[in-house]
Amino acid sequence: MKTVNIAIDGPAGAGKSTIAKMVSKQLGYIYVDTGALYRTIALYITENKIPDKDIEKSLGKADVSLKFIDGAQRVFLGKRDVSDLIRTPEISMAASRTSAIPAVRAYLFETQQKIARENNVIMDGRDIGTVVLPDADVKIFLTASAEERANRRYKELLEKPDCPTYQEILDDIIKRDYQDMHRETAPLKQAEDALLVDTTELNLEESAAAIVKIISEKIKK
Repeated sequence: MKTVNIAIDGPAGAGKSTIAKMVSKQLGYIYVDTGALYRTIALYITENKIPDKDIEKSLGKADVSLKFIDGAQRVFLGKRDVSDLIRTPEISMAASRTSAIPAVRAYLFETQQKIARENNVIMDGRDIGTVVLPDADVKIFLTASAEERANRRYKELLEKPDCPTYQEILDDIIKRDYQDMHRETAPLKQAEDALLVDTTELNLEESAAAIVKIISEKIKK
């Protein structure tokens, strides 16, 4: 039986992961956060202080895997659950740089495609509709203004003692957008057949509802 694959791409901080989780729960699909895979590789490289010239030959030792526990995706580095460790600003920036390395993308490519071949999935990232799942049943490019994305991130981090300033977060988002859009390998861009969903003026529930509506209408055809 053919599986249904939904690709959601977009810039950092657009709410892809949160919204994709909500949508997958409503539709009963498996949610695959590809960014978590790249962040885990970045964590592996950072923790082991691996120089760029040695990254490719070191990937085989990384042992990155996804596990679905009680319906939620958790990411493991070896036997360690690193789902929380990979969410720091330092690892976010490292992941943007690491994900531009062709060897890293090739290493994770088959993992992502295998999950999609075997399950109905909603997969989010930067190049899902353009590279990883070019034949996805539905492609969505999810975005919001840089200012709104920074504002959302700032509110998330506000309770933490080491919370960066709004301006620092905005600067990081603008910098990461530039890195993601200008990298040589699989740059961030909207697929020609992807539908643009701008969530600048929408809350999470409204954003999820808009995407569920798009998917439901497309899958019925």
